[in-house]
Amino acid sequence: MTPPSPCFALAIGNSRLHWLWEEPSQPPLVWHTPHLSREAIAHWLLHRCQAQALPDGFLMVDDDRSLLRLQQPLWNGPPPLLHMASVVPTQTRLWQDSYTPVHCLSLADVPLSGLYPSLGLDRAIALWGLIAQQRSPALVIDAGTALTFTGADAHRRLVGGAIVPGLSLQLRSLSQQTAALPWLDAQALHQPERWASTTEAAIYSGVLHTLLAGLTDFVQAWQQDYPTSAIALTGGDAPLLYRHLQQATPALAQTLDLLPSLLMMGLRSLTCESMKKRN
Repeated sequence: MTPPSPCFALAIGNSRLHWLWEEPSQPPLVWHTPHLSREAIAHWLLHRCQAQALPDGFLMVDDDRSLLRLQQPLWNGPPPLLHMASVVPTQTRLWQDSYTPVHCLSLADVPLSGLYPSLGLDRAIALWGLIAQQRSPALVIDAGTALTFTGADAHRRLVGGAIVPGLSLQLRSLSQQTAALPWLDAQALHQPERWASTTEAAIYSGVLHTLLAGLTDFVQAWQQDYPTSAIALTGGDAPLLYRHLQQATPALAQTLDLLPSLLMMGLRSLTCESMKKRN
């Protein structure tokens, strides 16, 4: 009897690669890497995704158990099917050329209605992840390269959303597009005074306070229309923004769930769960 196949999935974001591996009766492994060159991909796959086959600092894991498991080859024998969801066409083609077999997910694979053709696949999958884990209506706030809002009603139909440059992108753009303003690291951001007396603090104040005000406005507007909705904050800058929300508007922060791996939860629901049913 053929043993059940593992679930192997990749979500390609604008800044990072997000990975999921799950074997039958085992907890899932989730890890992250930067985008990889063709040469780095070939070397890593030759070693069946062992951590040691990546340059130092390239592998980011959520727990020590995942790091320990990734010291060993992920598979023996033929490579397993890779389920891939991507919003970066160049990276999509690179992985299609480098790995076999691969299945590219599309919006048609996400069981939500009302999706428009140009909607980011990552936004749809993260929204499905919240609905599958909790309930609908649902609103996902993804604090990644862009800060996005994506909501669905009680019938699992897309209501719509909004997109604004994310925290790190706003800080970086001020440095890149001006002659005198410095580059600032979002991860070094403390709660700044609103009326700042240095250039660095003024940048932090302007970006953070306007971003939090906009986020608060969108959440309150959504809660007026969907008072029983699940609301989640996810993405790379989510823990940082959540801490600032707790300080600035603690009552509103309590209505949000911090779920940094929501995209992978949605991807797992779409791939691993369907594979379990087939097995």
